[in-house]
Amino acid sequence: MKEFSKEVYLKWYEEMTMWRRFEDKCRSLYLKQKIRGFLHLYNGQEAIPAGFTHAMDLSKDSMITAYRCHIHPMAMGVDPKRILAELCGKATGTSGGMGGSMHIFSKEHRFYGGHGIVGGQIPLGAGIAFGDKYFDRKAVNICFFGDGAARQGSLHETFNMAMNWKLPVVFVVENNGYAMGTSVKRTANHEDIYKLGLGYEMPCLAVDAMDPEKVAEAAFEAIERARRGDGPTFIEARTYRFRGHSMSDAEPYRSKEEVAEYKKEDPIEIVKKRILDNNWATEDELTAMEDKSKDFVEECVEFMEQSPYPDLDKVYDYVYAQEDYPFINKLENN
Repeated sequence: MKEFSKEVYLKWYEEMTMWRRFEDKCRSLYLKQKIRGFLHLYNGQEAIPAGFTHAMDLSKDSMITAYRCHIHPMAMGVDPKRILAELCGKATGTSGGMGGSMHIFSKEHRFYGGHGIVGGQIPLGAGIAFGDKYFDRKAVNICFFGDGAARQGSLHETFNMAMNWKLPVVFVVENNGYAMGTSVKRTANHEDIYKLGLGYEMPCLAVDAMDPEKVAEAAFEAIERARRGDGPTFIEARTYRFRGHSMSDAEPYRSKEEVAEYKKEDPIEIVKKRILDNNWATEDELTAMEDKSKDFVEECVEFMEQSPYPDLDKVYDYVYAQEDYPFINKLENN
């Protein structure tokens, strides 16, 4: 694996501060009704995509996740301007403004969603890995899901098939402690979610996912195992979201003191401390990077504001694959 050098840490700091600024700006735009529908923010979990993309081969590996999906594609190389445009329903968005917050997608960068169905991406991730194995691409799929999705029956069917066929996939549960508003300890008889892999003799482990270096180390071992044909790994990335499940979450299930305690483990602050401890940058230089991130996010907003909405005649283009579908004819005749 690539070493954890000065350049890597400075890259992480620049990216992670931008991701945090981006999500904060999304919150502001939602309150202004520029973003409609659902909005699930990623604040606090930035070490996960930072660590995984450090360990991945971005020229061929792929990624799929659930609906908290704005930051993962950025880590894969998708233009944040297009992501914000999609969030606001603009034609320049990654899905042409048709998907919104939960459906970011980029075939070019092998980011396959953005899925609104809880756990729906788990069998899809294994399916992508099956394709990689069938066509001998030497590629690995990283399949993310939340702790709530770990209770879906499709997970067990997928784990069984993935191990039986030794598919090149890494399953990652982003355990932020709460499935919407229900703590992990209330949803199952165990709190160590990674142990679900033991029933399938799947290599499995938990990792401190507030530290990108620890995430990268676990990710690299799992990815290399998959790439050499030894099958999947199940990683429980133990993290914490600093904001609610979505913008409609009043957070009655946890205290402000609990959130404040976890913020002491802010992954951005962890990266910043290591940079300063190693004299890789000064406080002023890091502040300049933060300002750069802030300015770039404003550029994203300007791009979004100047982008048009999709034409109304596009409304059925991505719903029906069959051109002569009877319902379309009925609409035209009326």
